[in-house]
Order: sequence, then structure tokens, then C-alpha cells
Amino acid sequence: MANLFSPAKRSRTWRELWLNLAIAEKQLGLPITDEAIEQMKANLDLTPEQFDIAAKEEKKRRHDVMAHVHTFGQVAPAAAGIIHLGATSCYVTDNADLIFIRTGLTYLLKSLAVLISRLSAFAHDNRALPTLGFTHFQPAQLTTVGKRATLWIQELLWDLRNIKRARDDIGFRGVKGTTGTQASFLALFDGDHDKVEELDRLVTELSGFQYAYPVTGQTYSRKIDIDVLAPLASLGATAHKIGTDLRLLANLKEIEEPFETTQIGSSAMAYKRNPMRCERVCSLSRHLQVLHQNALMTFSVQWFERTLDDSANRRVTLPEAFLTADIVLSTLRNVSEGLVVYPNVIARRIAQELPFMATENLIMAVVKKGGDRQEAHEKIRVLSHEAAHQVKNLGRENDLIERVRRDPYFDAIKDELDQLLDPRTFIGRAPEQVDKFLREWVEPALADEELKEALAKTDKVELNV
Repeated sequence: MANLFSPAKRSRTWRELWLNLAIAEKQLGLPITDEAIEQMKANLDLTPEQFDIAAKEEKKRRHDVMAHVHTFGQVAPAAAGIIHLGATSCYVTDNADLIFIRTGLTYLLKSLAVLISRLSAFAHDNRALPTLGFTHFQPAQLTTVGKRATLWIQELLWDLRNIKRARDDIGFRGVKGTTGTQASFLALFDGDHDKVEELDRLVTELSGFQYAYPVTGQTYSRKIDIDVLAPLASLGATAHKIGTDLRLLANLKEIEEPFETTQIGSSAMAYKRNPMRCERVCSLSRHLQVLHQNALMTFSVQWFERTLDDSANRRVTLPEAFLTADIVLSTLRNVSEGLVVYPNVIARRIAQELPFMATENLIMAVVKKGGDRQEAHEKIRVLSHEAAHQVKNLGRENDLIERVRRDPYFDAIKDELDQLLDPRTFIGRAPEQVDKFLREWVEPALADEELKEALAKTDKVELNV
């Protein structure tokens, strides 16, 4: 991703676009020599010396595109007079941005698919491991570790869908001229409208796009940037949610992100195991979400056919959005590849809360043995309040079940208590839901040939900082 938004990649892409324009113009009859085309093809990559020349030209001309036009002309002298023929700066800047955006979205799709695959394996492995559910971050009915992970995966699948939609919808600006009217190209081809349209089609095809936007101003509409950054911001929200859940679980000591044997959590508190990876995910995800606002505001203030106050903003916003999304996904992949689950801690927390959750089951069991429902309810209510006093006021363990065992009223169901309190009987269809979700939703989503190739080639992510 860093290479995609590097000066070297940008400069080469501009030269490729100038070459495509020249090839198409030559094919349609303009007097461009074979030698010019060959010299352009032979000099697509810039040497360090050419970058120095371009920098000096830009300082002199205060125009980056024209600086590179002159630099390209020095190494392709036969083409110097026809480079950028009929084009405006946005021919290279905007079309290059669309190439980078489409390629960047493809990179993100592949990385996201790997993350989904990693978390799916985690969900499968823990499909039936009971864990305390939380609503309002207060103890709630049981779920499973794997079922909770499917909630994360489902949201990532929606991000996969949204990013793919945005990627597949990207078009090409094409050759539209200074204000989108193609007037310069109409003049080049002596008023031949068919040739101008064919030029647009040829350049679009040579540049690897299936279609060009039918109308533009000087630039492609900055609304496209909104459509691109919206799914990236949404991905940021998903990543922040996952990172936050894992940070809370780390505090409960139920699940932790990877922590190396020599890793230091705090310079002062040697025992600390801070969830720094997930904290990083949350920090960067907030930045990713905010960048969408830049696209919204930039589009809204574009006057008529174009105003240049979009340029400096976009040169920062677009690369930052893609680079941020890339590292967020890489960091989450690293986390997902080394998640540590502590079943005994999870079981202890369940044991602390399950007695209260099981009270209705106890009442029903008494009734099945011939007891009175209202009487059983009152007995459980009194014992529950006594046990709650032990937990809240005295800081002791929940002893509700021991109180039930000691009370003669419950003699008829005492042999069933262990079964009635088995956590596996409180998780509903969670394991089956995991299996069905992975089979019917995740596997088909990852069966896409483009994603299958990425899954087959990927390695584990290593973080150095």
C-alpha cells in the first residue's frame, strides 16, 4: 500500500497515462511517430536523476504536472512535442487517483478476507465454549466465545461487500479536456466527434477500465471520493468495535491479544499486559472514520467545473485513508492470529452469575416435582437476596446454590442441580448458529476466486512496533 501511494508509483502512472494517450491519438491518425512511442515505453520508470530534474522544474514552474512533462520529454525527446497533447493536468492526476483508489480497494479486500478467515477459524474452535453474555456491560444470558466472534465477522462481511461495491463501481475520468467539453480534442481531430469519442474509449480501455464517467467537469466528481471513503470509515467503525470488545475482555482476563514473552506492558508496573495492539486499532480507526468528513466537505465546496482547494486536501486524505485502513487490518490480523482464551477464568465468571440466571429453571423443576410455583418463587427470592448480600456487601462468592442445597424445601430436585446448572444448557443454539453462519455466509463470501488466491498466498502478520 505504501508503494501504491509513493512518488515513484505516481510518476510512473502519469507516464503510462501519457503513453496511452499518445498510442490512442496515433491510432486515430495524429502524426505521432513510432520512435516517440518506443521512447516513451522505454522510460516509464524515473531514475533518481530524473526525480531531481522534476523537482527543479517544479520549483521553477510551480506546476507539478508540467514539471514532469518537461522531465519526460528530456528522456523521450522524439515524444517531447506530443506528450500531454490535448490534455489538461487532471487527465493524469485524476485518472491516476482512480487507478490508485481501485487498486488500493483491491488490496484492502484481500487483507479483509484474510482477517475474516482467521476470525472464522477462531469462531469454529470456540463454537461451544460457554461464556457470559453482556448487555449494557452487565451480566446477561450465556452465549459462546465463538458465537460472539460471529457478530464481529458478520460486520466485517458487510464491510467486504461495501468495499467491493465501491471498487467495482470505480470508473475512469478519461479524456475530457479542461472543463469536460473535450473541446481541445475536437480541435485536434478537426471537428470529428466520432474520433473524440473513440479516443476516450481507447484510452479508457488501454488504462484497464471498463467504462469512463459519461460527463465530468475538469475533474471527476469529488462525490466519488465520498463513495470510496464511506466504506473505509465504516470499516473503521467495525474495527473499533472489535478492538474495544477485546480490550474489555482483556480487562476481564477472559481473552487476550498476543503478548510476547519479552514484551513490556508498562515502564513502571512490571505486571501489566496492556492490550496495545487493540488500542492501536481503536486509535487509528477513529482517524479513519474522521477522514470521510474531509471528502464530504471537499465535494460540497467544489464550484462549477472545478476549484483547486480540493487538491492539497485530497493529496493528504486519500493516501492517509488507504494507509490507515491497511494498518488497521494488518494489526487486527496479527491479533486474530494469536488470540489467547482462558476457559477457567470464563468458567469462574459464569459460576459467579449463573446461579441467579438459573433461578427460573429451579422453580420450573420444583413445579414438575409437584411443588407450588408461587411458594418456590418466594423461597428462591429470599435465598437470592441472601446470596446477593454475600457478594455485594461482604465481597464473598455467590453461594446461592449452597443455600438451595441446605434448604429442605428443595430436596426433591437436589439430585438434578448439577444438570440444571450445566452452562451448556444455557447457550441455546449458539454452536449450531456458528456452524450455519460459517457454512452459509462466510464460506460463500470467501469462495470468490480473487479472495481464494489471497487466502492461499498469505502469511501471518508480524508487527515490529
